[in-house]
Amino acid sequence: MQHTFLKTILILFLFIVGAPLTSKAQKEDIYLVVEDPPEFPGGLENFYKYVQKELQYPAEARNMGLKGTVTVQFVVDKDGSITDVEVLKGIGGGFDEEAIRVIKASPKWNPGKQRGQYVKVRMYLPISIKLG
Repeated sequence: MQHTFLKTILILFLFIVGAPLTSKAQKEDIYLVVEDPPEFPGGLENFYKYVQKELQYPAEARNMGLKGTVTVQFVVDKDGSITDVEVLKGIGGGFDEEAIRVIKASPKWNPGKQRGQYVKVRMYLPISIKLG
């Protein structure tokens, strides 16, 4: 009797613990490398022109004389929209938040493709910032 009770508890435990794993498996994959990577309209050179035009030098950073590189990661969705923007390596002084703002405001990209299908792709880009 006690053996059956313990077996039932174990099965319930495995069911409860396993439930979140099932829901995670149903999420769409986010690729790091694809056959046709996402592209900013006009290419990477135009992306950096866009960043240069939109980026506002934070007053705090100007007062501190900060310069450097902020590395951001984001996902280019199947429709080219930008999601999940994060700073991987920041420099502070308000630059990290400014980099996030500019990336989130980016026009839609041309989405990445894998085997002829649009897919979500995680991108990593450095943004160099200098007073000028």
